[in-house]
Order: sequence, then C-alpha cells, then structure tokens
Amino acid sequence: MGLLKFIAVGAAIGYGINYITKKGPNGRSILDDITEEAPEWFNKAKTYATEKVEQAAQQARPGGGY
Repeated sequence: MGLLKFIAVGAAIGYGINYITKKGPNGRSILDDITEEAPEWFNKAKTYATEKVEQAAQQARPGGGY
C-alpha cells in the first residue's frame, strides 16, 4: 500500500510541475507569471506586516488599546 501511495504522490507532483511550466497561448507559463509578480507581492506583504506590528505595539502601550 505504501508503494502505491508513493507512486500516486509522485505522479501528482509530476503533473503539477508539468502544468505550471507548460506554455500557454501567450507564450508564458504560470511559473513565469508568478516569478514576475513575486517582488510586488513581497512588498505588499511587508507593508501589511509593518502595519500590523505597529497596531499591535499601539495596543500594547498602557492606555493605548481598546
């Protein structure tokens, strides 16, 4: 049973990699789109995290919370 599960997981991973790297009608793959947009997503996440840390620090101050 373990070998069958190993084969199924390997096939799913292989199919997923094939799907992500396959070129579409515009000549670009999903992976190309993800790697191009990653820096923008990173900056948005960094800004969001900074805002949340500032909110938590504000609430942690005496008399600054709810």
